[in-house]
Amino acid sequence: MTLKKLPIGIQTFSQIREGDYVYIDKTALAYELLQSYKYVFLSRPRRFGKSLFLDTLRNIFEGQKHLFSGLAIEDQWDWSVSYPVIHISFAEGKIKSCDDLADKFEEIFIINQERLGITCQFEARDRRCFSEMIRKAHEKYQQQVVVLVDEYDKPILDNITNTPLAQELRDGLVNFYSVIKGSDEFLRFAFLTGVSKFTKTSIFSGLNNITDISLQRKFGDICGYSQQDVETTFAPYLTGVDMKKVKEWYNGYNFLGNQMYNPFDILKFIANEHTFKNYWFESGTPTFLMELIKKQHYFLPNLADLRVDEKLLNSFDIDNLDLEVILYQSGYLTIDTVQTTLFDTLEYTLKIPNKEVKQSLNDYIIDTLIKDKRSIPTKTHIYKSLLEADMPGFQQALTSLFASIPYNHFTKNDIQNYEGFYASVVYVYLQSLGLNIIGEDVTNTGRIDLTIKMEQAIYILEFKVDGKGKALQQLKDKGYAAKYQSEGKDIYLIGIHFSTQEKNLSHFEWARG
Repeated sequence: MTLKKLPIGIQTFSQIREGDYVYIDKTALAYELLQSYKYVFLSRPRRFGKSLFLDTLRNIFEGQKHLFSGLAIEDQWDWSVSYPVIHISFAEGKIKSCDDLADKFEEIFIINQERLGITCQFEARDRRCFSEMIRKAHEKYQQQVVVLVDEYDKPILDNITNTPLAQELRDGLVNFYSVIKGSDEFLRFAFLTGVSKFTKTSIFSGLNNITDISLQRKFGDICGYSQQDVETTFAPYLTGVDMKKVKEWYNGYNFLGNQMYNPFDILKFIANEHTFKNYWFESGTPTFLMELIKKQHYFLPNLADLRVDEKLLNSFDIDNLDLEVILYQSGYLTIDTVQTTLFDTLEYTLKIPNKEVKQSLNDYIIDTLIKDKRSIPTKTHIYKSLLEADMPGFQQALTSLFASIPYNHFTKNDIQNYEGFYASVVYVYLQSLGLNIIGEDVTNTGRIDLTIKMEQAIYILEFKVDGKGKALQQLKDKGYAAKYQSEGKDIYLIGIHFSTQEKNLSHFEWARG
């Protein structure tokens, strides 16, 4: 049996359908979307299939029935009507100035005029050309117009470290996107995709009737591959593969539908002869996140059990960047659980989605923030000591770890002068090992700094800096071991003291719980 080709990097719907590539049918969701709303926004991390879904919508509206043979929408959509489509995409290239943004709009609107066979009186870089193009397309085709905007926020995200420029670009985008609201009578549908939903932009307040479907359960599977997709459509490509391991490595993204895979990971995994690698993570470098971690002195163990409200998940403020929001919207964190609070608001618990992201993100932090050149032997030593419940070995491994951090790194960066630094270093090494860790572990008597849950034992850690308090005694006094005694595992209480002067452990003590 000849297998269909893998659509790696292909975002053109017609190319996939006509070129005999694998296609996961999303057209039932597309039909429901088009029947339900007029103005829609969808946020998903990069490489999740947003551009392909948007191009699918374009082909539906343009009446390309032959491309939908055998798909869910084939017998549902009225193919006798086609609509003029204006397609705007910032996926290509990088905008570095407001002039670049104007040039990009000029390029986009010239292409759309040529495709639609209309000519604007206003210059293509003028927002009035956008408005004129909508009106003229409506007049020429005697149908309402469809506007599709791909990666609407990329010009801002590409310059997020340069706040003044990011603000200028935001205002420039608002100027153009406001045309959509002013053209309501001429529009059939408008769809915007991006990674982030910015606040205080007027992009969304200007479109006050836009519907954000990013966390609507019924559209949770609109992008990405589900477990069922992987086990059925991709089954012939995965013969002899440990599917439990595939799920552990690449599944886990949650948009309140099914647990999803990033398509890029699955396609690259198959193409690379079933080699487990960090395909998605390597396709983009989170340099900006590292700068934010350093700048905000972020306490990394918080990522192990992060709770946020719905408002936080839906906000991205250029003027007040929130690391947790960026990690979530960029795909480094995803939703674990949702519960209703006493105040009838929703609370989300976030988690790192899978083994690929957990290992890669923490390794990247080790490489860029801690700059440990011997991280592999260090991690091996740590893991072996915990596996064997070798407390002197664990102490020695941590001591070696902090001794290996370059001294000049400390002199250039005051990150080590806040208490959370030492716990954060221990945390990222343990996380990069793929261990089950709970940061700020809540008990009925207080919060445990760090809990490590392994098959044979549970380790409860308390950190102190510069002699502030007695770590082990606190663990005993608070009775933290009681939380886990019912699990029938050996429990170890570990008190670790750090010295900012020595930049290492100053005291290490432990006891059985």
